[in-house]
Amino acid sequence: MQYLDLDLDLTDRERELRAAAHQFAADVLRPAAKALDEMPADRVVEKNSPLYEVLRKAYRLGYHTIGIPEELGGQGLSPRERHIVSEELAWGCSGLAIAIGVASFPSLAAAMSGNPDLIKTYVTPFLSDTEARMIGCWGGTEPNHGSDFVALGAAENSNPAIVPDVRARLVGDEWVISGQKSQWVSLGTIATHTLAFLSVDPSKGMSGNGVCIIPLEQPGVSKGPALNKLGQRPLNQGELFFDDARAPQDHMLVGPEMYDMYVDGILAMANALMSATFTGVARAAFEEALAYSKTRIQGGKPLCEHQLIQRMLFEMFMKVEACRRLSRAAYCYNAVTMPPAVEYSIAAKVFCTQASFDVASMALQIHGGYGLSKDYVVEKLFRDARASLIEDGTNEVLGLAAARKLVERYGNAVS
Repeated sequence: MQYLDLDLDLTDRERELRAAAHQFAADVLRPAAKALDEMPADRVVEKNSPLYEVLRKAYRLGYHTIGIPEELGGQGLSPRERHIVSEELAWGCSGLAIAIGVASFPSLAAAMSGNPDLIKTYVTPFLSDTEARMIGCWGGTEPNHGSDFVALGAAENSNPAIVPDVRARLVGDEWVISGQKSQWVSLGTIATHTLAFLSVDPSKGMSGNGVCIIPLEQPGVSKGPALNKLGQRPLNQGELFFDDARAPQDHMLVGPEMYDMYVDGILAMANALMSATFTGVARAAFEEALAYSKTRIQGGKPLCEHQLIQRMLFEMFMKVEACRRLSRAAYCYNAVTMPPAVEYSIAAKVFCTQASFDVASMALQIHGGYGLSKDYVVEKLFRDARASLIEDGTNEVLGLAAARKLVERYGNAVS
């Protein structure tokens, strides 16, 4: 039986999108994820890896275009439709769902820029790509900078002692870029271009940053090896090195004058997407535990007939439902509101990732010793969920950033 959705006004189109995404997750993502999870990291990024077949199948079904406006040729899904699809894909595998989403980041940014040349270069060919030849990545994290890219307060933002490692200087009509992005760049090992956060005016600290699309298949760019890690192993991650790499002047989408505002938009989008993703992971863990409890016999009866297990299942169920409510509300609100209420997206990310880890942990516990076995998907879900407490900003630091936003929004007495 399909998991119940309490939104009574779901359209036929939304139900069809959900069913199709779930089928893709079950038939393509789940089996590929198991194979990729067991591979050495350097094998995951080889050309004959199942990763590329997953990306090709996702591209052919248009999952890489769900956020790009319909008038530019994208699917133009509504915010709720995107949330539904994201949850279902992550039910199959969070790492692969994130990979499909991240691959579109530079093209989505180019589409939002309205620049005809950038749209021609990064949007139009991306939309027609059915072979996953164009793969984007998000170049934020650095050896000396992670959560501070998105979670500094106003005072720290202008501190010239806190400056990105990757820096750009304008030479003629080109940006010359040097520095290093760390090994945590998702898709960094296979990407053809990146949406990079970098320093344009170091004297202004993080407020002197810009956001630039950088082609990666050029002299001056090199890549590190694929990262060997605990969770989300199907999502390859690796370093990017820039040694006087070049990008045309119009590839700098945002300079220091708009950077702080732009980051709020990025933060609202990325955190809301993470919340949708790990709602899917929490649901997957709950469903695995429920199914197992119906077949595993202990004390002469199925586990699900023991009150202790029933209590655990109910607690897991409550967390999944709370995830979906908060996540969908924040996602849909911030997708159409400018400036976004970024603290709500952060709340959704922090709550849903923690809940997914809690639910996956309880699912593993219900499986007992079998939960530690790689023959059961809960072992992978547990590792994948653990990674989410750190990625896209650690939950602790993001919480502080959201608290500052709350003080700004509700600092005066509310009547």
